[in-house]
Amino acid sequence: MKRRDVLKLAGALAASATPIGAGTAAMSPSAETSMPAAAPGVAADYTLHIAPGTIELDKNVVVSTTLYNGQFPGPLLRLKEGQRVTVDIHNDTDHPEQLHWHGQYLPANVDGAAEEGTPYLPPHGMRREVFTPRPAGLRFYHTHVRAGEDLSRGLYAGLAGPVYIEAQHEAGDYDQEIFLTLKEFEPYFTHMDTDVPFLTPAEVEIPLVNIAAQADPNAGSMAPGLELGYRSWAINGKILGAGEPLRVKQGQRVMLHVINASATENRSLALPGHTFKVVALDGYPVAHPAKVPVLWLGSAERVSAIVEMHNPGVWVLGDLDDEARSGGMGIVVEYAGAKGKPVWKAPADFQWDYRRFASPTLAAPVQPEGTINLLFTVNLSAADGKFNRWFINGVAFDHHAPPAPIRLKRGRRYRLRLGNASGDMHPLHLHRHRFELTRIGKQATSGVFKDVVMIAGFQTVEVDFVADQPGLTLFHCHMQVHMDYGFMALFETV
Repeated sequence: MKRRDVLKLAGALAASATPIGAGTAAMSPSAETSMPAAAPGVAADYTLHIAPGTIELDKNVVVSTTLYNGQFPGPLLRLKEGQRVTVDIHNDTDHPEQLHWHGQYLPANVDGAAEEGTPYLPPHGMRREVFTPRPAGLRFYHTHVRAGEDLSRGLYAGLAGPVYIEAQHEAGDYDQEIFLTLKEFEPYFTHMDTDVPFLTPAEVEIPLVNIAAQADPNAGSMAPGLELGYRSWAINGKILGAGEPLRVKQGQRVMLHVINASATENRSLALPGHTFKVVALDGYPVAHPAKVPVLWLGSAERVSAIVEMHNPGVWVLGDLDDEARSGGMGIVVEYAGAKGKPVWKAPADFQWDYRRFASPTLAAPVQPEGTINLLFTVNLSAADGKFNRWFINGVAFDHHAPPAPIRLKRGRRYRLRLGNASGDMHPLHLHRHRFELTRIGKQATSGVFKDVVMIAGFQTVEVDFVADQPGLTLFHCHMQVHMDYGFMALFETV
């Protein structure tokens, strides 16, 4: 169902339903308690400058935005798990900034979210951060500030860069390693619905539709709030055909590390005549590596996949969406000795399903020590009459007066029971932890660990995590326009 069809259904249904309420009384290794520190005279391992700049997407498209070290993506930070690192971060802009170490187990005052207590980087200020990178795998860093209506701030800017944390014993079972960061540029507000359904299962859970109808007084009578559109799409800061191709040789095993750095969009990638063997999601090795014809990534999701190069030619590795791909969301893959115009062929219809990568045999269920029910609802155009207002358990996050956090006991395993009583698809991110998918819709699963999970409209998902990071932890939808207008909550581990 399209989002607008579902909203009409929600408006038409007024049957009573019992909401998924807020319950109170979970799997990541414990983090070292590192602190931001200054060490005069000692050189940093890495230096990052946040500053206005321009990037040339192609010779006819030059974009002004904010960048790390004047480039997009920001420089690849290749770190070693457990080996202490020092990073100097300079804010060369006129406004406060945050740098979030997405997917790492770091103390709240280093993680890079003001909601958790990380100090802002002041305008034209600098901070040295010293921490121990973990866990191993594909992570990234990005800004974490509220943008609101300012499309030059937050994730709308060019502030994202890859991090790869090498395990102590890195297998390296491939011939070439390539990092791809997907990003749209030149954002604008629109009323167009750009959702692309791609998840399995696709059935609508009617009780959640009933809840949505009751929770939004504007359902069926008010148009949805503003969405985001984009004029340019790029991979590694280049429009399709503008940058250097990915050069490969027949017989090579190529590891692709893909990051969706979009502020709001789901992205896909296909390579005609080839398949992707997914070996890790969000940097965590999957229980069951599986081959798929298409990669799908919600905002902030990462996929590591091996492609065996056995189909010589010149190909387009690109998004399934024709507008996005023709607008630049693609990159040329060129075999050695091959010539000619890059070829694109759409694959057969395919739905993304995390369960493809789960343990083939369902693990014996581990009972959580606490269950937390989180229900997501929306009031259409309720924020300034322009934007949708988002609620978790009936509460919209207020940056000026944050709601009380949900209290957790350190070391306990918790289950988050996530109910999406909206027609939108949401990439849900838990800071400073990983979680295991334990149920998608009505089907139990195990063995898939992530830090972002996509939840389809009017669907339920359950994830388990261990609350082993003391202090405040932020949970939010990773779409900028959603988290800016209420879609956040805090946990506090004591």
